[in-house]
Amino acid sequence: MILHLPQQRRPSLFRDDEPVVQGRSLLPEAREPGAYVPRFGDRDVWNFNGVLKRPANCWASSWMVHFSFELADPYWNLLVREFLMMSFNPRHPEVLKSGVALDGYGSPSTLIQVASRLRTAAKWGRKTGLPAHPEAWTKQDLRQRIIDLSATEIRPDTVRGHVSAFKALAAAGPALSLGWPVGDPWPGQSARNVVELSASKDLATPAVPPKTWFPLIRAAWAYIHDFAPDVVRADRRYNELLAAANSSALGIDERLEEWIADPQNKVPLYASPSKGQDPQVNWSLLMLLLGYERDRYAVFSEAEGRIQGQRRARVLGEVAKGRTTTQALAGELAQTARPDGSTGPWHPGIGPRALNDLKTALRDAAFTLVVGLSMMRDSEIHEILRESVVEHYSTPAVSSTKIKGTRNRPGKHWWIAEPLVEALAIAEAVSRHPERVFSPVGADNQDGTIDGVNMLESFVRFVNKNRAWTGLDEIPAAYIRPHMFRKTMAMLTDQFPGSEIATGIQLKHIATRALANATTRSYAASDDNWAKYLEDALDNVKFRKIKDLYECHTAGEEIGFGPGAERVKDAFDQINDTVKARNGDARTADTLLRTTRIHIRFGMLNNCTADHTNPVGAVCLENAIVPDGHVGPLDERCRPDRCANSMIGPEHLPIYDSHQRTQLQLISNPSLPACRRDLAERELDITRNVLKMARGPQ
Repeated sequence: MILHLPQQRRPSLFRDDEPVVQGRSLLPEAREPGAYVPRFGDRDVWNFNGVLKRPANCWASSWMVHFSFELADPYWNLLVREFLMMSFNPRHPEVLKSGVALDGYGSPSTLIQVASRLRTAAKWGRKTGLPAHPEAWTKQDLRQRIIDLSATEIRPDTVRGHVSAFKALAAAGPALSLGWPVGDPWPGQSARNVVELSASKDLATPAVPPKTWFPLIRAAWAYIHDFAPDVVRADRRYNELLAAANSSALGIDERLEEWIADPQNKVPLYASPSKGQDPQVNWSLLMLLLGYERDRYAVFSEAEGRIQGQRRARVLGEVAKGRTTTQALAGELAQTARPDGSTGPWHPGIGPRALNDLKTALRDAAFTLVVGLSMMRDSEIHEILRESVVEHYSTPAVSSTKIKGTRNRPGKHWWIAEPLVEALAIAEAVSRHPERVFSPVGADNQDGTIDGVNMLESFVRFVNKNRAWTGLDEIPAAYIRPHMFRKTMAMLTDQFPGSEIATGIQLKHIATRALANATTRSYAASDDNWAKYLEDALDNVKFRKIKDLYECHTAGEEIGFGPGAERVKDAFDQINDTVKARNGDARTADTLLRTTRIHIRFGMLNNCTADHTNPVGAVCLENAIVPDGHVGPLDERCRPDRCANSMIGPEHLPIYDSHQRTQLQLISNPSLPACRRDLAERELDITRNVLKMARGPQ
């Protein structure tokens, strides 16, 4: 039944029995007869679980819009439902007929946020003495609401969301059946300008501190590569014992004697008895080893009778002889060097109680490696399904789903290194979800939802708690979130020669030397805490490349062309002559290479040999406006064909060959516009000059 309120100016555009979800792909179960899809007339909750595909990292509660508390008021209830209905279905015929055009909200989780903003607005209006219903409010009241919000500790981005909701409600006014203040409270201003958010291109996302990043990544790799085989072996053995266990304890005495007679068998003990307490027999595990269900261990209880006490004494007699083990499931474990200087197994004893914790730690370690080294978003990692590691353009990659900024959930590929292949294999092995790789380890009736932040924090705690056995470095406490790892890896890849291409690919942005996407550059921006590490790493990479060039040159191989290359060759010849004069060896050459001022900045299109502190002859600086604080050449103005500092390496020639063929194809196209032809001819001249420099006159 449609509820008509006295304050309604007109009937609602929507029928009570009208489904909220329209024009979208429903889950198969929602299309079955009898399935229920939220209706506009549902006044308490709109539940989208089982109706629309929910992202793997979203809880079931984040897929339900509750009209509770202030929104239970009939006026607010109908007003909010109408607005959400319009926002969720902006192409609805009745909405379009009313002349309202909203941007629309694509996700139920966004509807929850909007409902929350209006719920808090209703609560604020009641506390400040405004009329109970917003039909009597004014635009000044809405502006005051934002002023009051801005005066609190709420983030400006959150305040912007409230402004956006008010502006959208004003736009939806002609289609609403209930009153709302007429007109935009901030005409001609964007929500960002209303809250005076900075338009800075710098990201607020910090990098993971290096003092945390290094031990965290090392610990994750240790658990995946060194410790995981022991855990997986113990888990497999435990499951085999459970599957073979007999529900009846018949024949226990004969089986016990047979088991004791085998010298290979040892009585299982709990790993860590309390201080001053004797080692305790793990009776339930002993029952499994004997071939019986673990809850039958009462057969060893003295309280059950004389026979049971005799069995118990028989086992304790073997314990007194030292015939015990804490590693009954896993056997010998990997050895580690501990903080106290000793060497021993990395775990005191993997028993049934420890297995669940260890499998959880392996899952968290795998998540840490993937989030730390792949540049995948948290939502994309949670969407990884079983058997998602594939070969993409002859390189290992993981396939997953992109959710952020999309409605159709497109499939994507992320190139990964071998350690991540191993990490995903371990995560898949410990996952109990039928499809997902990252899911709760211990729950049977699960929907697979798990929190990335909790996994990171849990892994840090687990590593630090068990350092006495594992020998791993302590991970300093720090604020870490999944998106911070993405920022950190973008920064690291950007700091190495030529890696801006990898940054552009992995971040799904078009990055070029001349004009990189602002978000890409923000992600790749350096971090003061990493400066020392990156400087040392860059120096090491550059020295290895220079050393390789020197070895190629002394072996008679061509290392480059152009005036810059000739200066480098002269420097190498002087070093080689000095080494020979001193009767030196490779170590002498290394020392001279480190101390000689050889300036090479390696690039994808050429190498720059200009001295960055005094770039004499750099064409890129001619008639250029040098930004404040900039030192050295300007990469985006590089002219490899003209500059006296240019060094064209053999590795660059295929790029120019390909570019020359491309420009020739463009020029030969008779339908090419004149302006585009002129550009192609200029590019062709540059390319030919570079190739002529490398190959000499033809």
